[in-house]
Amino acid sequence: MAKLRHIGVTVPDLEAAAQFYEKTFDMHRVRESDIAIILSDGTVSLAILKFRTDEQAGDERGKDFHGLHHMGFVVEDIGEASKTVEGNGGTYHMKLPSRPESMSELKFRDPNGVVFDIVTPEYGKKSWHAS
Repeated sequence: MAKLRHIGVTVPDLEAAAQFYEKTFDMHRVRESDIAIILSDGTVSLAILKFRTDEQAGDERGKDFHGLHHMGFVVEDIGEASKTVEGNGGTYHMKLPSRPESMSELKFRDPNGVVFDIVTPEYGKKSWHAS
């Protein structure tokens, strides 16, 4: 069974957005980079993103898009989940080129165009949660 892992939103100001969610919903920082602050409520992570380039943003929306960027699900088997997604009307979107083969993260669009990714439990733990 798939589990919602994270929700990614893009914003114009990383720090201001992170402080809003920390103060408003008592979320805690679990990881930071130059383009992301990852917050968590202990179960689901909120990835606050500010892409520096259109290439980093990964699709036609580009670096200046602000709002819901994608959500991510942990699945047991990438191949089977991909077949299920496509069998239910979803379409393959992309694989992030910066990810090593051992860390598969596939992106799809649902029938309404909403972007989501799927990963295995091992990769999900490495990417979004505090150790």
